[in-house]
Amino acid sequence: MLSIERPGEVCLVEEKLPDVPEGGFQVETLYSGISAGTELTYVKGTNPYLAATWDPALGLFLEGEPSVSYPVRGIGYMQVGRVTESRTRAVREGATVAMCYGHRTAYVADPMTDRFVELPADLDPLLGIYVAHMGPICANGLLHAAHDLHGPAVRHLGDGVRGRRVAVVGAGVVGLLTAVFALSGGAAEVVVVDETPARLEIAAALGAGTLAAEEDPAVTLKRRWRHGTGDRGADVVFQCRGQTRALALGLRLLRPQGTLVDLAFYTQGAQEVRLGEEFHHNGLTLRCAQIGRVPRGLAHAWDRERLSHETVALLREHGGPLREHVITDVVDFSDAPLFLTGLAARRLQSVQAVLRHQVEDQGG
Repeated sequence: MLSIERPGEVCLVEEKLPDVPEGGFQVETLYSGISAGTELTYVKGTNPYLAATWDPALGLFLEGEPSVSYPVRGIGYMQVGRVTESRTRAVREGATVAMCYGHRTAYVADPMTDRFVELPADLDPLLGIYVAHMGPICANGLLHAAHDLHGPAVRHLGDGVRGRRVAVVGAGVVGLLTAVFALSGGAAEVVVVDETPARLEIAAALGAGTLAAEEDPAVTLKRRWRHGTGDRGADVVFQCRGQTRALALGLRLLRPQGTLVDLAFYTQGAQEVRLGEEFHHNGLTLRCAQIGRVPRGLAHAWDRERLSHETVALLREHGGPLREHVITDVVDFSDAPLFLTGLAARRLQSVQAVLRHQVEDQGG
């Protein structure tokens, strides 16, 4: 198991697995994807759970004993494993499943409490890291855009982008997957904005248009995307970068009364978000899309299982380019501590890194 002992210190620790109980099953990890956003906040010591008490009943961070303390174990939400023992009819031995059980080489699961998605045989298991959680995060962003336009009458994931002009701020994994979801949903045009040329090249390889953030893309897009007199800009912006300057830029990209769907995780203040400027004068809407909630009124029809199904469909359609261009690093599980500390210290650069656990008969 991966353990973050304190800021900047990561190691592997041995974890004794319990026996598989009646009704449970055991998986051996094949792949475990790294979230370079959320997970690195624990390595850096910037995660808000480390400094305050989270009250789930009130939905507030309060002063008091931190909700999370070091060592931090069990983080990670992009696991793919093979079922090596099953004492339940819910899943068969030999099945490949996507789950969220943290960076471990093996795990004993209870199907009554642990969510799992059996991967179809025609899907590359490496891409399965997106099925349980990361893909639904991005799909939920699309769902919020659809709800903004149609309310509870949403029928298809692409209802909020079909035929519309879409900007995506940030070309990390969330931004790239969201851009592909928007393209798949029938957007008239999708433009990804980022500061890193190499990441813009990946976005272009996935079929999106690109603009460099430092070249004032708001002026460029508003000159190009005209809806009418005094009405220019993106119909919807997906903000996918945890920097307040990215949020400020996203607001500038919108047409009047447009909507920004925010999928980013901010760990600092928001001094660069100037709410007296475009946000106020253009009457904009800012919606936070977090995987813990789908839009109001859609929970029954659009649960996590459906969002995973939409992810599988996306991976079947675009899996080749995503594997080629987005998954930039596959490293052995034993190298995880050095790799994570290197990412946190910015000695290493990666878009999507995946930990690989070598098991017998893995089949590639």
